[in-house]
Amino acid sequence: MPPSVEQIEAERPYLLRFALAQLRDSAAAEDAVQDALLAALEARERFAGKASLRTWLTSILRFKLIDIVRKQHREVATDLSEDLDDSDLDGLFSASGHWQEKVSAWGAPEQSLLAAQFWQVYARCAEAMPRRTALVFAMREVLDMEISEICQNLEISATNCSVMLYRARMSLRECLQLRWLQGENA
Repeated sequence: MPPSVEQIEAERPYLLRFALAQLRDSAAAEDAVQDALLAALEARERFAGKASLRTWLTSILRFKLIDIVRKQHREVATDLSEDLDDSDLDGLFSASGHWQEKVSAWGAPEQSLLAAQFWQVYARCAEAMPRRTALVFAMREVLDMEISEICQNLEISATNCSVMLYRARMSLRECLQLRWLQGENA
């Protein structure tokens, strides 16, 4: 029996966390998830049920992520300053120099900056760990995967997974203590 639209949509938060962990760009991650969900809806009649719905959707998303990464590597940076016409901006401002329409709230920029700095430090700490250990940690703590699912995907035992998680946590604790809490995050 094919999965329902509601079942597929219910996996969106997980897929978005997965895409964000891979791309570190919220707009690109949202696009990838949207494309993956659309592809899943179009192909849901072919879902055989041999794997869980989440595993099936994640595999579709992985192909979308690969496409995005390939596209990013092919894109050439261009200087758009030549194409910028100041008259394009004139419609945004009144004669007094104020916005025609009120700009929406920016939220809490200090918190956004701190969060961005934290994730930069986290990325540096994760890069210092063995690749597989960092992957296990990200799968468990960032993607919120169950240990059994991690073990199945990486073909490791639950004991090995627990040891890797412990080592990752201890490594991150030490690294974050040095780089974040003691102010070396600049």
